[in-house]
Amino acid sequence: MTTMKAIVIGSGGREHAIAWTLASSPDISEVVCAPGNGGTATEPKCRNVSVSVSETSEVVRVCSAELSGLSDGSFVVVGPEDPLAAGLADRLAQAGIRTVGPLSRGAQLEASKDVAKRFMDKYGVACAKSATFTEHADAIAEIRKHSGPIVVKADGLAAGKGVVVAPDADAAVDAVRDFMVESTLGAAGRKVVVEEYLEGEEISILAAVSVTEELAAAGKAAIVPFVTARDHKRRLDGAQGPNTGGMGAIAPATGVSEETLARFRSDILEPTLRGLIAEKFDYRGFIFFGVMVTKDGPKLLEYNVRLGDPETQAVLPLMDFDFSKMCAAIIDGDVSSFDFAWKEGVCCAPVAVSRGYPGPYEKGHAIAFDHKKIEGAGAKVFIAGATVDQRRSPRGIGEPQWPEGTLITTGGRVLAASAVGKDLDEARSRAYSALEAVSFDGMSFRRDIGLPGAAVSKGF
Repeated sequence: MTTMKAIVIGSGGREHAIAWTLASSPDISEVVCAPGNGGTATEPKCRNVSVSVSETSEVVRVCSAELSGLSDGSFVVVGPEDPLAAGLADRLAQAGIRTVGPLSRGAQLEASKDVAKRFMDKYGVACAKSATFTEHADAIAEIRKHSGPIVVKADGLAAGKGVVVAPDADAAVDAVRDFMVESTLGAAGRKVVVEEYLEGEEISILAAVSVTEELAAAGKAAIVPFVTARDHKRRLDGAQGPNTGGMGAIAPATGVSEETLARFRSDILEPTLRGLIAEKFDYRGFIFFGVMVTKDGPKLLEYNVRLGDPETQAVLPLMDFDFSKMCAAIIDGDVSSFDFAWKEGVCCAPVAVSRGYPGPYEKGHAIAFDHKKIEGAGAKVFIAGATVDQRRSPRGIGEPQWPEGTLITTGGRVLAASAVGKDLDEARSRAYSALEAVSFDGMSFRRDIGLPGAAVSKGF
């Protein structure tokens, strides 16, 4: 009997999807979620452990204790970007723990917009023109040279709040003042990137990465893209309202031509790989390419150094291979020869949110599930912002269903209902049937995820 264990660092919907996918592998005896959420707490083969992802030393201690005495194949997957930027993968590697996640030097491609833009320019990655500023007066002077939309980005990590797509110069100036003068994002906004606005249709491309000096010397360094996806950022139907962390996703993205994918490889992926090799990064993990498909071809908007959320909830259900074996291939440098196979069809994953989101939102509402209806739809509910109410739970941790009132809301984005269909219409029908089998006070969701025009074009 195998004793291989996987540990998933993080507490969001992405981490629930990763844990669920890993737990489906016959090679994995247990998935430990640190700290996990209400979904992972009740997922078969999964167990939560209480730890703060910002406490690097404590996370390493927990991982070391959990993996002590197990087979050499056990590993850790780091879900969110903050611990990667803080050097968690470095510390795990120093402790001899097999880890999916780039070391901190590579993680700066997401942690600093300025670092990412300089990397893109240095290695010829197709992207928007930009300039970086440390003084707000200089940034404002640059903005005043332009008319029409312009993009302002806080340099540092800002939990999805550091990008403003301004319709005109005045709005862009306001964003600069908010970030640099009013310090609305703290240290993340002390430096800003002012960038040209790109028009087109946005897609997300997640990928497995395996790059080290040794792999590069052996000709085995690789970035292998997954199926495309499309996030829907606006809060309201018809791509209206404020930007959010994501109101739902589909995979594969509709309307993406083979020519576009070929240009993505030649103009974005391949120069990125050359750059990772040239910089001598130890990058064994995932990368997220945020891409705008413009009239002049695909342009890179941003790198994320992990899987996207909610794209992960739409992409992972389409995997027709063992996710744990792919993680091992990333760590061991075998990604270039790994057999990536994808299911036929489409996955749709609309997100349910709390009243008030993306502003101040309500918490503490009990969630009700019609499990028969969800199962009948062939869907999977991934929890993002909910926890087990220990005062009301009559069942033990690790059981596959939530009794009424067991889960209570804790976040703005509470859950996603993911369903695969033979086409987009069937996937949407199944996903929304499942989503309507869930309820909590103040729950709302968009009803147009995946429909034409639902994901507005934007420039980041």
